[in-house]
Parts: sequence; C-alpha cells; structure tokens
Amino acid sequence: MTKPNELEQYTEYLCEALGHVDRHIGLVDYCRGLMLPIERKSVEPLAANISPYQVCAKHQSLHHFVAKSDWSDEAVLKRVRDWVLPCIKTEGGLFWIVDDTGFPKKGRHSVGVARQYCGQLGKQDNCQVAVSLSVAGKDASVPVAYGLYLPEVWADDTKRRREAGVPDKLKFATKPQIAMGQVCRAKESGLPPGPVLADAGYGTDTLFREGLTGLGLIYCVGVQPAVSVWALGTEPLAPKPRGKKGPLPKRLRRGPGHSPVSVKALAQGLADKAWKKIYWREGSNGKMISRFAAVRVRPAHRDERLHQARAEEWLLIVWPQGEAAPTKYWLSTLPADIRLKDLVETAKMRWRIERDYQELKQEFGLGHYEGRGWRGFHHHATLSIAAYSFLTRQRLMTGGVKKNSARSKSPGLPADYTPRGAGAGTASRSGFYRDAAISDSAQTCAISAPVPVLRAETGAFMTQ
Repeated sequence: MTKPNELEQYTEYLCEALGHVDRHIGLVDYCRGLMLPIERKSVEPLAANISPYQVCAKHQSLHHFVAKSDWSDEAVLKRVRDWVLPCIKTEGGLFWIVDDTGFPKKGRHSVGVARQYCGQLGKQDNCQVAVSLSVAGKDASVPVAYGLYLPEVWADDTKRRREAGVPDKLKFATKPQIAMGQVCRAKESGLPPGPVLADAGYGTDTLFREGLTGLGLIYCVGVQPAVSVWALGTEPLAPKPRGKKGPLPKRLRRGPGHSPVSVKALAQGLADKAWKKIYWREGSNGKMISRFAAVRVRPAHRDERLHQARAEEWLLIVWPQGEAAPTKYWLSTLPADIRLKDLVETAKMRWRIERDYQELKQEFGLGHYEGRGWRGFHHHATLSIAAYSFLTRQRLMTGGVKKNSARSKSPGLPADYTPRGAGAGTASRSGFYRDAAISDSAQTCAISAPVPVLRAETGAFMTQ
C-alpha cells in the first residue's frame, strides 16, 4: 500500500471532525481546489478545475457539501489549529490577534450584507464583515475562530434570517462581543495563552478590555484619541464622606480641576525627553522606525460608577517625525517593568493579521463564496483557512520556502470549456467527450452551455 502524502494525511485528519464519511470527499476536493492556481475560487470554478469532464455533478456535490451539509466549523478549525500550531516558533511568545475583514457585496440578500465600514474599500459601503481570532508567532499565524457580524437590520429581520439560515438562537452582538466570545471559547479549549492584540475598534470598548482581564489575559490594544485616562500620580476622588442620613457613599468622584484627560491631550503634553526612536522590524522598504513614548495611566471611562480606581497600565503612543499630532495609541496590561522596545514590538505584532487576510483573500478565495446562506459563508471560510494553514505548515517545515511551492497543479480545463454566465454560441463538445472515453453519460454533464442554476431544497439557490 502506498504511504499517504502529507496533504492526504492532513485532509484525513480534518475529515475526522465532519461526523459522516460521505462528507470526506467534499472536504478533500474543496481544499484541493482552493490550493489550485486559479483566479476565482467560488464553487463552480472549483468544480470545473477539479473535475472538468463532469462539472455539473461536481458542482452539485461541492455546493451541497459547503452550503447544506451540517458539519461543525469550530471542530474543523480546532483540528487545523492543532495541526499547524506545533510548527510555529514560540521563542518570542504567542499572540492572540483579534480583527475583522470586509467583503464588498452588491444587493441585499447575501447574509449579513449591509451598508457599513469596509476595510478593503476604506469607506462605508455595501459589504459583509467577519470577525476572527488568530494565533501568531514571530514566523507565522493561523486563524482559530471566524464568525460573521450580523448587523441589527439583519438580526431584527425574521424573514431574511430564515431565508439565509441564520441560527434561531443567534442574537445581535457587536464586533467586540463576538470577539470576546471567540476569546472565551479559545481559552476554554486550552489554547496556549498570549497577549491579546486588537485595533481601536475593539480596544476602545472598555467592556472588551475588562473582559480580557477577567479571563486572566493580558492585552495590548489600540484606542481612539478621545479615550480618557488619569495621568500618572492622579486618580479619582474618594467617595463622599457619610452624611447624617442615608447609606454610606461608595462611588468614586470627579471635581472641579480634578478630572481625567484624553490620551491625545496627555501625549501632546509630554516632554521631549519622553520620546524615543524605536526600531521594531524590517519592512519591505527598509527598517521600521518611529518615535514612541510610554507612560503609566489609569483608564477613566465611567469610573465615577466604580467603588475603586482601576489598576495602572501602559499607554503607548507613536508620534512619527513630521506629523502634527500622534497617530496611534494603545492601552496595555503588559508588565510594568517591560522595556519600551518590547512593548512596541508587541503592539506592532498585529500586522500579521493583515498578511493573513491578504493571503486568504488573494490566494485562497476567502471572499469568493457566491451563495447567500449563513452555513455556506462559514463553511467556505473554514475550508479557505484549512487550505491556507496547510501551506503555512509546509512553508514552516521547509525553512521558509514560498507557500506556492506546495500548491497543487491545476489539471487544466478543456480548451473549449465555457464557464457559467458565458455566451451560448459555442461549438459542440461531443467529439471531445468521445475522445476522452467517458462512457457513463448519466454522470457526465455537457458543458457547451452555461452551468444551470441549482435548486435548493426550500427554494432557488442563486448567486450574485
């Protein structure tokens, strides 16, 4: 018996999480298709490249596997994580990176589509947004959780939810709330802990930061310039003295001339000697260097409702030479005795997530899914992450060779193949199929015309 190669071992390992043997071929084919060097990686092009002589049959089976089959994304992602994580170097520590990514979309029927900020476009537009948690080392990273953000206009629309297959138990949650759920499940699963990194969309949320602390996790997260803090040596006033009547006052106070300041105002008031030039890594255009300062502060958001002041933590600021004001701010619960350079390197580790998304979108078709349903959106993302993670491990084990070196080779389409949506006036394929010696016509779909739209069990399945 021939010994299975590493890709076969990997897909067999993932298939153990699917729950039914009939689903195995779907996972193997889908992952193999996502690794092919083809431009578009939605279901129909995958089917055309995996099985060019039986496109309709393969399209139907892949569509069912990704859009309808009831397997657990979380279970598959856990196996992906367990396969890749041992190969990631941990000498510099591990980091948990929270972020989100947007997918521009037309129309209004694809699950979660709404007018909202899309990072890919850099503006508000019609799109889907997904929140993820990745685990990273200095040399690689792997997404371990991935979930669609469902805007309130969707969460409150029973009809659209039902048509898209949104789970009944799912309620509206903000992006920080979704991320906190992912972090909680990762911790419960035994994932090796590390500092949690996130941008200001998450770090400005006080409940998010306090939730991380409550889980025993440290963080280094971006915040907005308006976030209020108590500068070193200051803190809220103690509760009022007890009066003759009434209960003992317990809440902290502010007063005239005794109030917190914004992180921007604090940064602009720092002395010149507080700023240091720090190099944190080599970039594509040379060394990454800028001016940083770090001071101890106490977060002040609504602390007049608290009974005691919050603990001190780091406020890290970057103010590039020539800029009129600081450009970024972070709050961090890293140790009080940490070196400024180490604090900066930790904050800047979040750049790995940008590489994740770039490769997942450009090379593994993360945003190419054309179905409209909740299950298909997540299944496609899980399989994209699985393909990406396999090639990440291959790169790590071969000493940094480019991921493309481990890719499958495209079998090549028939010369006269017409993709779905193309014109109908193409030549007959009868001679081609006879030459290919495919005798079972019941399993062979002629591809001289566009692949027809498939019909789902409860209605028409449509693509955008």
